Amino acid sequence: MGAPVSTLDADIGIPGVVAFTTLRHGDGASHAPFDDFNLGARCGDDPDAVRRNREALISRRALPGAPRWLRQVHGIGVAIEPGHDEPEADAAVSRTPGTVLAILTADCLPVVFAARSGNEIAAAHAGWRGLAAGVLEATVSAMHAAPGDLVAWLGPAAGPDAYEVGQDVFDAFVALDPRAGSAFVATRPDHWRVDLYALAHQRLRSAGLQTIRGGGLCTISDAQRFFSHRRDGTTGRLATIIHRAS
Repeated sequence: MGAPVSTLDADIGIPGVVAFTTLRHGDGASHAPFDDFNLGARCGDDPDAVRRNREALISRRALPGAPRWLRQVHGIGVAIEPGHDEPEADAAVSRTPGTVLAILTADCLPVVFAARSGNEIAAAHAGWRGLAAGVLEATVSAMHAAPGDLVAWLGPAAGPDAYEVGQDVFDAFVALDPRAGSAFVATRPDHWRVDLYALAHQRLRSAGLQTIRGGGLCTISDAQRFFSHRRDGTTGRLATIIHRAS
C-alpha cells in the first residue's frame, strides 16, 4: 500500500460520501518544481511520475475506482457520468455508486457537492473565469436533487489576503451582480484583492443552497501544503476527490 497520501478531508457530513483534497507532499514520484505528489498530467511533469502518483492515490486511499479526470478549460461545461476519456468540462455529476469524481487545481476553487440522500455527487472547478460565468450554477442545475437538499464543500484556493486581480476580474463579477463588490478590496489603481470563497457563497446561496462548508484556506500563502500557480508559476496540481460508497 505504501505511505498514506496526505489529504485535507472534507467535512461534508453525509454517510457514505467521501471527499478530500490531496496535498503537495505525499511520498510521491514527482521532482521539483512538481514535488512531490503532483496529479496533473498537463502541467509539464514527467508523465510516468504522474501515472505513478495517480496509481498511489487509488491504492493508498482505497478508492473504489480510478478517478474520472476532466480536461478542464475554465468554462461551465458539466459532464454527466463521465467516463475515463477525460471529457472537456469543468464539472461532473454522478449518481452511480463507486464512481470517483476529480477536479485538479493550483489556486482555482474546487467545490464538491452531495445530495443529503447520499445518492448523487458532483465536483466543480471554479477559477475566477468559471465562477463568473456560472459553473457552480450549471453544476447545481445538472443535479437531480433540489438545491436545498445539497451540501457543498469549498476546498483550498487562492485566499483573499494574497490573491490580487485586475479591473477585468472586478468588472466580470460586479457587472452581473453589484453585491459581488463586497468580495473585493482595492489595493492600488485598477487592482483588487478578491475573496473567491465569498463569491462562491454568494453564487451558491443565490442558487438555493443552504449548507456550504469548507473555505478559509489559501494555496498561495501555504507553500508547505499546497501547489500554487500564482506563487510558483510552473508547479503541480492538487486533486479534489469525491465518491460515494459502492
